[in-house]
Amino acid sequence: MENKVAARRFEGKVAIVTASTQGIGLGIAERLALEGASVVISSRKQKNVDEAVEKLKGKGLHVLGVVCHVSDAQQRKNLINTTVEKYGKIDVIVSNAAVNPTNVPLLETKESILDKLWETNVKASILLLQDAAPHLKKGSSIIFISSYGGYQPQPNMAMYGVTKTALLGVTKALAAELSPNVRVNAIAPGLVPTRFAAFISANEATKKSFENQALLKRLGTPEEIGAAAAFLASDDASYITGEILIVAGGTTSRL
Repeated sequence: MENKVAARRFEGKVAIVTASTQGIGLGIAERLALEGASVVISSRKQKNVDEAVEKLKGKGLHVLGVVCHVSDAQQRKNLINTTVEKYGKIDVIVSNAAVNPTNVPLLETKESILDKLWETNVKASILLLQDAAPHLKKGSSIIFISSYGGYQPQPNMAMYGVTKTALLGVTKALAAELSPNVRVNAIAPGLVPTRFAAFISANEATKKSFENQALLKRLGTPEEIGAAAAFLASDDASYITGEILIVAGGTTSRL
């Protein structure tokens, strides 16, 4: 699905998107840049950062690439400091980085994996914002990328789902803590086939079963999540904070 973008809601704005060299993160970064933002993209590997920067700059977009493993304190600080040194401010932060190293039931998940999921998906998201908070000003916007699985964790991705449930709570807590100057919301995407979620389209039968879970009878796209993020981060959503926008094609997703 091609982006058809007429709005320029982020002219003069600066956005950071974590884990944004492919998949949903790249879709969000590209949409914000298409609407005029200077976007700082990041991921763990220099090669991926360089390729994404080249791709977006090739489309005439304003992007800066920074290597950042969100579980690394120094790299988190460098991401924030590099952005502020380059642009002098931060208007939007999209916290998208997450891992899911294993697909096993909760009670079979090793302690080291439980720790890794919690550290990366939840704790690092909070620590990144601790670094960023001094640079956020009235009108800034934060978006967490949760998941429809946060409402009903899937059997073989249980701890991953639980971390996404936690992000819903983090969204509510930070919206209150940073009010009235900074808005904090979350997006809960449905099934979007990306390299991270390759199992979705592993074979035609699996793909079809996932498509049938959605009322719209199809999977989502990174561009559609990008459009939702752009709305929530923009002044069009100026009276929305502490909310979770489910973008899942009608897939059942309620606590």
